[in-house]
Formats: sequence, C-alpha cells, structure tokens
Amino acid sequence: MAVTPTGTHAHWSSRFAFIMAAVGSAVGLGNLWRFPFMTGQNGGSAFVLIYIGCVILFALPVLMAEIAIGRHAQQSAISSTRKMALEAGKSGNWSIVGWVCTAAGFLILTTYSVIAGQVMAFSVAGFAGGFGTDEGATMFYNGQGIQLFWHVLFMGLTVGIVAQGLKGGIERVATLLMPLFFVVLLGLTIYSLVNGHAAEAVAYLFRPDFSAVSGQTFVQALGQAFFSVSVASAIMITYGSYLSKDANIGSSSLTIASADTLVALVAGLMIFPIVFMVGIDPGEGLGLIFSALPAVFADMPAGNIIGGSFFALALIAAVTSSISLLEGVVAFVDEHANFGRAQTAVLVGFFAFMIGAGAVYSPEFGGNFVDWLSGSLLLPLGGFLVAVFAGWVIPKALLRDELSHTGKGLFEFFHFAVRWIVPPAIFVILALGLDAQFNNGAIGAMLGLS
Repeated sequence: MAVTPTGTHAHWSSRFAFIMAAVGSAVGLGNLWRFPFMTGQNGGSAFVLIYIGCVILFALPVLMAEIAIGRHAQQSAISSTRKMALEAGKSGNWSIVGWVCTAAGFLILTTYSVIAGQVMAFSVAGFAGGFGTDEGATMFYNGQGIQLFWHVLFMGLTVGIVAQGLKGGIERVATLLMPLFFVVLLGLTIYSLVNGHAAEAVAYLFRPDFSAVSGQTFVQALGQAFFSVSVASAIMITYGSYLSKDANIGSSSLTIASADTLVALVAGLMIFPIVFMVGIDPGEGLGLIFSALPAVFADMPAGNIIGGSFFALALIAAVTSSISLLEGVVAFVDEHANFGRAQTAVLVGFFAFMIGAGAVYSPEFGGNFVDWLSGSLLLPLGGFLVAVFAGWVIPKALLRDELSHTGKGLFEFFHFAVRWIVPPAIFVILALGLDAQFNNGAIGAMLGLS
C-alpha cells in the first residue's frame, strides 16, 4: 500500500527567488572546478562546443520536463513522478524515475561535500596568508582527520540552511549569495584577463580542435551538462514543486541553462589566462585547482587575497548547490515522515556525511566509484528516464497546459526532443561509456577487483 505524503510544500516568494535558487543550484563546483579541468582533458574548445550542444539538445528539454513535473504534482521527485503516472493511467512504478534521480543527487552530495570542504579550507588558507608559506594551503587540509573536519563543517552548514525551510533557508541564502557570486566572478575574471595570457585562453576555449575528440568526450560532456545544469538529480522537480502556476517554465529554463553555461565559460576565462601565464598543463584535473593554482597565487602580488577570493567564490557556488542536493532528499522524507524538517535535514545529512567520510578514508572506492556511479551512470540514466516519462508517459496535452506560457516553437522542440532526441542519444552514449569503463578495467579498479 502506498504511503500518502503528509507534508506540504511552501512556494517561492517571487520568480526572482526561484531563478536565483535554481541558478545557484546549477552554478556550482561543476562550473568552477569540473568544467575547466574536463575542458583541459578533452581538447579545450572542442569539448566546449560539444558541451554546449549537450546543454541545448539534452539538458534543456530535461530541465523543462522536470520543472513541469514538479509544478504540476506539487510534491517531491519520487512522489511527483508517481502521481503523474497514476493521473495518466499508468503504473505507479514509474516512480522509479524519481528514485533514480533522488539517488543520483544524494550520492553526488556525499562526495561533493568532501570537495567543498577542501574549497572552504583553501579559502581560509588564502585569507590567512597560507599561500605564501612553504607548505601553502595544503597545511590547512593535510591529513584525513583535518579533511574530515572540513567535511563536517561544510555538511553542517548545508544541513543548517535546509533545516530553516524554503523561505527562511534556501531562498534567503540564494538571493543573498548569488548576486555576490556574480560580482566576485566578474572581478576575478577581469583581473585574470588583464594580468594573464588572455589571448591564449580565448583561443584555447573558442578555437575548435576536434582531433582530441573521442567517444568518451561525448560521454563526459553529457555527464557534465547534466551535472552542471542540475537535471536528473531530483533538484529541479523539487524546486519546480515550489513554483507558482503563473511562472513561465520555458523562459525560466532558458535563463537557468544560459546562466549556467555562461558561468562555465567565464570560469574558463577566469582560470586559463593565469594557467597559461605560468605554463601549467590545463589538463591537470584536480591538481589544477588544489595544487597548481595555490602555488601561482603564492607568487602573485596580493596573491593571498586573490586566491582567498577565488576559493570563496567556489565556496558560494558549492553552498548554493549542496543545499539543493540535500533538499531533493529532505523533501521526500519530509512528505512521508513526521520527524519535522530540522530533524529530517539532520538525518539525511548524517547519512550523506558518513558516505563522504568513506571517500576521505578510501578515495578510490568512496571518491572515484561514487563519482562514477552518480555522474556517469545515474545522472544519464535519470535523464533518460525523465525524457521517456515526459515524452511517452505524460499526455502531451497535460504538458502543454503546464507549459502554457511557453511559445509554440519552444514547446514543440521540447516535446520532440524528449521523445526522439534525448532517449536514444543518452542510451547510446551511456552504453558507450559503460563499455569503455568495463573494457579498460576502470570499474574493477574502483572496486578494488583488479
């Protein structure tokens, strides 16, 4: 027998609040950390073009579908997909769509908090003058015990915000931090372009070189598009459930996807001029952010202030994203239990913290495997299921009614995409990605089997 949700949802106080929260969710470490190093590892501008294509063709239609599903059902991702399936005369087992997305978001949060804790540590290190010492910022994050401390601190901050509810916590933080984020981002980008190798960075980002493109590039670009735009992780269904009926989902989705993509590109213009100025390999991965850049900041005039500001910028992005990841799970538990929001946030946050702690002590399994499971498997799978659900299960007339403010051309593109473009493309890319991972033994290595 199905459990009936007992909780009720609040609503955003304004469209601005929704946009700030949704953009804050989309604009996270995926833009400032993951996007630059994935660009470096996949041939620079060729990856950027493929990524933008994935956002337009795949992430945007799924984003519109998720917001529409959430607003119509006014429940969490799991409950919303079940409710809409039953309304369409289909099996309630279609709630599997919500379960996969919620699981992806929860697993992302577990390791996201560990990385965000490191960002917090490096921000403190910068402002405290740590970039100018021999050990640099690493002395603030050296040892598993210290890493666990920052993980606790960041997860506690996330739980504390979500525990305050929609308007008192999530909305208030998003509307305060996101404008500050854009101001700091603009300032750091101008500084980088003026003082670094701007021309080389622009060429790297915007001059295509498809010789470095492989099948795996498309897999990573798709995963990055979903990861960055915050689709297939229960976030946008949940945030959509708080949206008023007079809001234009089409234009809001375009604003969210455009702002997220723009920030990712600007982040490249912020990081790469400095990277090329000092001759760092842009494909260094995490070392680009946590090893190479702190050393660069140490040798720059006012480097501690610039470096501290850079990591503070990343911290703002991490906070606005982490609260959305936690909210997606808390909303569901809150519907079906009588713990109260604060207790629910603490409970879910504790379990996320424990898995993240495993990543601290076992990076190969906890970090690499969980990151692969969430980012390369569950996110694409969730996107595939959302598209199938929106394109083939939910009646077109219902979607058109929910997207009544959306222009006919955009709606027809959306509906055609979720039926005929997104599912087959994601299926092929997902299959190629799994085949590559199994054939090169990567999955076995992550699990300690090879």
